[in-house]
Amino acid sequence: MRASSADRPVEGILWMLGTTFAFVGVNIIVHHIGTGVPAAQSAFLRFAWGLVFVAPGLVSLLRRPPSGRVWALFGLRGGLQSIAVLLWFYAMARIPMADVTAIGYLNPIVVTLGGAILLGEGLAWRRGLAIVVAILGALVILRPGLREIAPGHLAQLVASVFFGIAYLVMKRLTQVATPAQIVAMMTLAVTLCLAPLAIAGWQPIGLGDFLWLGLTALFATLAHYCMTRAFASAPVTVTQPVLFLQLVWAALAGLVLFGEPVDPFVILGGGIIVAAVTYMAWREARIRGSRAA
Repeated sequence: MRASSADRPVEGILWMLGTTFAFVGVNIIVHHIGTGVPAAQSAFLRFAWGLVFVAPGLVSLLRRPPSGRVWALFGLRGGLQSIAVLLWFYAMARIPMADVTAIGYLNPIVVTLGGAILLGEGLAWRRGLAIVVAILGALVILRPGLREIAPGHLAQLVASVFFGIAYLVMKRLTQVATPAQIVAMMTLAVTLCLAPLAIAGWQPIGLGDFLWLGLTALFATLAHYCMTRAFASAPVTVTQPVLFLQLVWAALAGLVLFGEPVDPFVILGGGIIVAAVTYMAWREARIRGSRAA
């Protein structure tokens, strides 16, 4: 007899492991392209390629158009995601892969803070303590005053904020649209938002870079699919710690492929953030379990 939904931990861990590999694949390609292609153009082409993979979701929306309010939420999420993606591409092309990955772990912290401030979800002292610990982890990574904080680091910090706010809008959308529709509209909205910036600074690119960016769209789509399957197979408290391996893969890829030395402070800071996020996920699961009981 097949295990019930969200009660297959080994399967969930394997799907999340696939997620880490796919996301690192995206990171490697974008880092490889580097500053040779403007960030807006790279991001635009990646999402334009993504339209190929999300076409079924767009077709379902055309068949059953949602209300004007839902369209507004799609637009808001797309605008926020566009800013975050643009900053992420800028950062990934300029600072070590491990740094971008580690700082990106702050996204759930922004979601928690945003939920408390914007959605009135409350902020218990344990959650507050976990947020403080995560911020300390970010300081370990950046070490202000002890090393130079590059524009790429600041770009990734701001990107984490916009990714987190975009996720809050996405949570609202899950109540009125299917996952396929949400991903499809996000892809379309980001493509449209980035198009003017990409065209304004357009530079001719070779076929190789064009195809590499197509591969990033494939890897990103695969990553989101694997993550969805992981969440459906096991509790977040089981799958969340596996995300730390993404930092390990990024550090190894940076060392082997790009000659970037492994910074132990980045690994330590990323581990601290992941531990704080995992604790929050565990507490949330405990609270939900108590409410259900």
